Amino acid sequence: MADASVRPATPGDADELARIQAAVWARVHDGALPADVLEAVGSPEAAERWRVAIAEPPSSRHRVLTALAGDRVVGFAALAPASDPDTIPTLDGELLALCVDPPDSGAGHGSRLVNAVADLAREDGVHHLHAWLAAAEQDLRAFLVGAGWDDDGATRSLDLRGDGAVVVEQARLRTALVEL
Repeated sequence: MADASVRPATPGDADELARIQAAVWARVHDGALPADVLEAVGSPEAAERWRVAIAEPPSSRHRVLTALAGDRVVGFAALAPASDPDTIPTLDGELLALCVDPPDSGAGHGSRLVNAVADLAREDGVHHLHAWLAAAEQDLRAFLVGAGWDDDGATRSLDLRGDGAVVVEQARLRTALVEL
């Protein structure tokens, strides 16, 4: 079995994060999103945004983790305080991204990332994690539901370009980290 682990991302991981996210989005959203949107996810500008998110997070509760197979980055997760109006930022966290390189999916990297995110969130006193998913993200939805997440009934429209031209409808999943 290959050496598999999770660690905090470093700025040097940014190019791989952008590449992995582009590969996942191409697989999941091909035909549903315009080609330029899919290309932008893996662009040098996207890698720079990941580099800044890792090197200069807005708070100590904004984190990016990488999954490794040996020393090779094969996935990542991003965690932040929840910002929806019906959440409490000190008690609710948001899984902003969970991506595993398609050739490496099914090897437990997603589970390791979700568990590491949950552990960090618990350390921060977070009681619930949330994740927004588009209809096309059926595999991720099935994975999270299988890990104990549930649809909480919240929906939103995410405007990817900010001009109303590319809008993705999303539903929110939620999981409890502590028993209340």
